[in-house]
Amino acid sequence: MSLNLAEKQAVVAEVAKVAASAHSAIAAEYRGLSVAQLTALRVKARESGVYLRVVKNTLARRAVRGTEFECLRPTLIGPLILAFSQEDPGAAARIFKEFLKEKANDKLLVKTLAVGGQAFPASELDRLASLPTRDEAIGLLMACLRAPLDKFARTLNEIPGKLVRTIEAVRQRKEAA
Repeated sequence: MSLNLAEKQAVVAEVAKVAASAHSAIAAEYRGLSVAQLTALRVKARESGVYLRVVKNTLARRAVRGTEFECLRPTLIGPLILAFSQEDPGAAARIFKEFLKEKANDKLLVKTLAVGGQAFPASELDRLASLPTRDEAIGLLMACLRAPLDKFARTLNEIPGKLVRTIEAVRQRKEAA
């Protein structure tokens, strides 16, 4: 089914709008996957706030022009599905990593990924997937900020504890003598 000019412009505008606000992007070749497998991937993506779209390569190249994902343009070759992480940078990578764990889905081939205006090879998928979510990052930051206060409180608490142990040792020594 061929798209007319207005439909092509609408697709380019939609993908460009999503790309302008996305944190990361992944291009993967979906050749050999069944409709059911692609549907399952789309459901997982929708649940995780990831925009997933099969777009013709020429339209995808036009859509990413002027965005931080312009670095993907040379790699947009073959039947590709584009995934843009809307909420946190590692969301799309986690979805693809989880999807590839199943033996039946091994035909999905991640070609390239982009974060912060830089393209990375498919081998970096695990590293991108291991990035913390926003809530996890805030939790780690709070733990780092709280650690010195906790150590200070333990140190202050140790002073009376040491005093009590010293007095107890003196008492035991006097009783023994």
